[in-house]
Amino acid sequence: MAQQLWNKGFEPDQLIENFTVGQDRELDMRLARYDVQGSMAHIRMLESIGLLTREELDQLLPALQDIADSIERGEFRIEDGVEDVHSQVEFMLTARLGDVGKKIHSGRSRNDQVLVDLKLFFRDELKHLAEAVRKLFDRLQALSEEHRDKLMPAYTHLQVAMPSSFGLWFGAYAETLTDDMQLILAAYEIANQNPLGAAACAGSSFPLDREMTTELLGFARPHYNVMAAHMSRGKTERAVAAAVAAVASTLGHLAMDVTLYMCSNFGFIKFPDELTTGSSIMPHKKNPDVFEIIRGKCNRLQSLPNELTILTANLPLGYQRDLQLMKDIMFPATSQLIECLEMADFMLQHIQVKDNILDDPRYDYIFTVEDVNRLVLEEGMPFRDAYRKVGLEVQNGTYRPTRSVKHTHLGSIGNPANPQIAAKMADLLQRIK
Repeated sequence: MAQQLWNKGFEPDQLIENFTVGQDRELDMRLARYDVQGSMAHIRMLESIGLLTREELDQLLPALQDIADSIERGEFRIEDGVEDVHSQVEFMLTARLGDVGKKIHSGRSRNDQVLVDLKLFFRDELKHLAEAVRKLFDRLQALSEEHRDKLMPAYTHLQVAMPSSFGLWFGAYAETLTDDMQLILAAYEIANQNPLGAAACAGSSFPLDREMTTELLGFARPHYNVMAAHMSRGKTERAVAAAVAAVASTLGHLAMDVTLYMCSNFGFIKFPDELTTGSSIMPHKKNPDVFEIIRGKCNRLQSLPNELTILTANLPLGYQRDLQLMKDIMFPATSQLIECLEMADFMLQHIQVKDNILDDPRYDYIFTVEDVNRLVLEEGMPFRDAYRKVGLEVQNGTYRPTRSVKHTHLGSIGNPANPQIAAKMADLLQRIK
């Protein structure tokens, strides 16, 4: 039977206990460092308002620091029979310090204790996600500059459309990641608010100094209204899920392009043999399994916002046990996405880009728009007349492309605006700290 700090003299049925606890003990290991961090801030505040003596604080802080050190060394564990990380920390303090260890819970509930742990956890996860996005962004920008003058086809409806370039292709994904970073920043700002002091649902009769714990924990501000703090359970997760899904959408789209362009029918890019996989019966195969796995994982990650919305849609204000299930959904998600980003960055270090793709006659018609525009610019022909002239040449089989591409405007083949895009990303990243 799990040890519970709120035991009132009776024990729930073991089947009930197992069902309601679920995977919480395993998942809570990722919250351990944050639980100790929150407790250290909380007891400093309790001492400042007279609920702990200086001597008691001087006993508690080193004991909590010892627990924090054991967590960093990988030695901390939630013992058999202890329900969760919060109970484990308090039991360890009580075993070491006696009644002094029982005093750390004054002025807080497990509800706001869990909230602050999750806010700190998601804040760090979003920082790690932002860093992984930045690394891939830098890789894409470098590739955009390296291959900016190498032309490739652009497609609409999966039909050959107009000339593009690898500079634009890599750069497009880089700039799209800046849009995703906007959502990471928004989620970060939602997570970066202190719920400690909200207690079980409506605050506490103790004279808590919530501004002090906000500063000690490095939050930007408190969740001022204590009930709003509790409403943030679920709201924070949905914001993080939206950011994760946005990055996953971009990365999954890139993975799809890579698998398509590696195909022998395209042959635009390739990777060293050792970064591909083979077939059990076809000796020629060099499969893009890494990007297929990335695509599949990213497609699954895009379901997160919907899953959380359905889980929390009809819940009333205040804590409900349903909210515990969000940890099962969210905790693996950020780690999985970061792993996909890091793998994509590793693979793109080794990408090989084909030269002179548009010399192939199959791409002759890709230059029709260029030739229409050339007639307008150089001969002063009205656009509709130029369009008709080139169109008739295509229909009659007399069209011969000039194969000349002159794009100079901002964001085009000749001016992909990579420095401006880098500035956008730098502005966003400096706000996530």
